[in-house]
Amino acid sequence: MPQDSTLFLILQETSPDIWLKKLDWVAQHGGMALVNVHPDYVCFEGGRPSVRTYPAAFYEKLLLHVREKYGQSAWCCLPKELAAFAVPLKLRLRPKPKRVCMLSYSDYMEDTRVMRYAEALSERGDRVDMLALRPKPECPEHETFGNVNLFRIQSRFAKSERHPLAFLTRLIRFLFASTLWIAREHARERYDCVHIHNVPDFLVFAALWPKLNGAKVILDIHDIVPEFYGNKFGIKEDSTVISMLKWMERVSAGFADHVIIANHLWIEKYSSRTGAAGRCSVVINNVDTDIFRPRPRVRNDGKIIILFPGGLQKHQGLDIAIGAFCRISAELPNAEFHIYGDGNMKEAWVDLCDKLGLSGKVRFFKPLPVREIAEVMANADLGVVPKRADSFGNEAYSTKIMEFMSLGIPVVVSKTKIDQYYFNDSLVCFFESGDRDGLAEAALRILRDGELRRSMVVRASEYAVRNSWQSRKADYLKLVDSLCSKEHKRA
Repeated sequence: MPQDSTLFLILQETSPDIWLKKLDWVAQHGGMALVNVHPDYVCFEGGRPSVRTYPAAFYEKLLLHVREKYGQSAWCCLPKELAAFAVPLKLRLRPKPKRVCMLSYSDYMEDTRVMRYAEALSERGDRVDMLALRPKPECPEHETFGNVNLFRIQSRFAKSERHPLAFLTRLIRFLFASTLWIAREHARERYDCVHIHNVPDFLVFAALWPKLNGAKVILDIHDIVPEFYGNKFGIKEDSTVISMLKWMERVSAGFADHVIIANHLWIEKYSSRTGAAGRCSVVINNVDTDIFRPRPRVRNDGKIIILFPGGLQKHQGLDIAIGAFCRISAELPNAEFHIYGDGNMKEAWVDLCDKLGLSGKVRFFKPLPVREIAEVMANADLGVVPKRADSFGNEAYSTKIMEFMSLGIPVVVSKTKIDQYYFNDSLVCFFESGDRDGLAEAALRILRDGELRRSMVVRASEYAVRNSWQSRKADYLKLVDSLCSKEHKRA
């Protein structure tokens, strides 16, 4: 905006109307206005008017206008206050592009947490080699997505491991294959950072050669292994196997330069067990709102679709949801329950549906890539997260809750310690974990009460935006830069 001397002394304006009109126009178009006022040119009360001054009432009128219309968004600052604000905002040189290797025993195209890390690095110009599983015979061993080079170094066509030894054997094969691959590629061109995603923790040792040559190693704890493994295979907490897993957890944490923990409930437990308190930070699996965004519904078949997308393991509690759907289906004949995922409990839950006479109503689908499952979820009427509140599920963060919220789909959630830590009854509809009738009642209440559904969706959508990956991405990039900095290496 024109400064005061220009407006009143040079242009000889007799009112501050130009200021007011221009300010309103800038505000209406989403801009930010700045006006400079010089006390030397203001004729204050008791002063003598001259050709080099203008009435203080002009400036007063502007201030009153700002207070009345823009009181919540205006900053009336002194020069020293503006300087104090600007000093930390020094222009920083863009960091030199880094070469990063990522490793995950998962399908990259379905793993939103891993994908968003890789894409965040790629978007700013870093080169990423991503080592992952080959979930289908038709998937190529190598694909390129921008600066992300995806290498599928081991096949896993079904998540069917029912015995601990079978599970462990495949993990060890993956460890050896990835260790050799990373060592070979690091010898060709050095990596700056290696980011390892568990499960299991011991995959971190695949970064042995780069670490010995100065690369920094991040261990990302998606799941705490002793609880995860014990729950998956029914192993008691006081067993020798669990003790060995806790020892491996501690050794793996000691090898890493930094450890990322997937939620706030785990960080104290993990830090105390591993002694890594000074090298840990929390990065929850924040939803990527570029992928999980509200979109027009394309389904118009008159059906009510209840949806669960995720792993089919016991702690997910799908048998509870299937039992609850018996009542839902009886009261809402046009309802269907769609389940997208794979896991060692799939056959048992398909058999359960057959026994309950729900084969035509409960439908199982193969897991889909992230962007495809987002489209499916956006066309559902209700999401359901029926986890058991056992030793693992009680503290395992459910990303699918935030994904439903971000898409504008209401969600019914079992009461677990972790989900009650992050959400409340205004965002999701809780039911007691393991209570089939409670799940059915919660689902029916949301499906029948349009006003409740709309208000919950509005609040949940706002929460999802505030807590999205877009709001935390810079923290991750800053962590990588800090670890790879010369100052950190000297320390």
